[in-house]
Amino acid sequence: MTGSTHMRREVEEIPAAVARLLAAGRDDFVAGGAALRAADPVAIVTIARGSSDHAASFLKYAVELLAGIPVASVGPSIVSIYGRELKLARTAAFAVSQSGRSPDIVAMAESARRNGALTFALTNTPDSPLAAAADRAIALRAGEEKSVAATKTFVASVVAGLALIGHWLGDEALLAALDSLPQLLEQAVGCDWQPLLGALDQHQSLYVLGRGPALAIASEAALKFKETCGLHAEAYSAAEVLHGPARIVERHFPVLVLAARDAAEASVAEVAERLAGQGARVFITSVNARAAERLPFAAAGHPITDALALIVSFYGLVEALSRRRGFDPDRPPYLKKVTETT
Repeated sequence: MTGSTHMRREVEEIPAAVARLLAAGRDDFVAGGAALRAADPVAIVTIARGSSDHAASFLKYAVELLAGIPVASVGPSIVSIYGRELKLARTAAFAVSQSGRSPDIVAMAESARRNGALTFALTNTPDSPLAAAADRAIALRAGEEKSVAATKTFVASVVAGLALIGHWLGDEALLAALDSLPQLLEQAVGCDWQPLLGALDQHQSLYVLGRGPALAIASEAALKFKETCGLHAEAYSAAEVLHGPARIVERHFPVLVLAARDAAEASVAEVAERLAGQGARVFITSVNARAAERLPFAAAGHPITDALALIVSFYGLVEALSRRRGFDPDRPPYLKKVTETT
């Protein structure tokens, strides 16, 4: 049943938005992939903030795992505040912004293009300053997003980047996984994470863990806990959490572990079991757990898109949690839809 908030409706629109993007954007992906092959970059840089930066982090893992090319996030303030140009010959730049109107993101994209990078703008606003600043603009075609909390534009940003990567590399397995993604995301929307709702009652802090592409998803989830629910959520690598942060995980401390069906799943499940052994209330999207409580997931059959499906199930959970805690997920206090940082 369609929910009453904009956020819930937009979560439910994700499968259709992805299907529209893949169909209508194919020519852009093919041409962009050809441009990347011709440029033959030795490295990729990403330019983004907020949820868009988490999408860029997801694409970092995809490029490094599939292409074997290093990816680095560059701080927009290097240009906009500090006035320093970067040497970016033989690179490509992915600038990601739903609005395409943040001055610092635009300035960094302009600088990247000026200094030799083949520059792509992934934006839901194809007539934006960011689109004009790039060599190639990839429209997300997600439609208007009314909720302040980005959901369908986050997923569309990742899908657009993955389609670009798939055509660049001629990766038939990834392209086939993208073709089946709308159906997979329909399943993900239907995954019920209701047991997590009650577990977070009376708590103000939690950890969200992931590894590889799922770490980018954990970062996005932690942000959404903060902005829609007023919860102090920290995202960590399932490996990094053992280097200090595990110290404060004691009885009933809530931990959400986002595990994908990839090479990291077994090690992520081991960490979940260890934290459950410390007394934490641990929830995990994997069957490879005994003490941790299992959450349902939509399995993609591809390690990259499997991780992406997790955020769609999470979005349904966090929208319900926001309302349960007495908040309006569409209008978080102190925030607005377009953040125009300099």
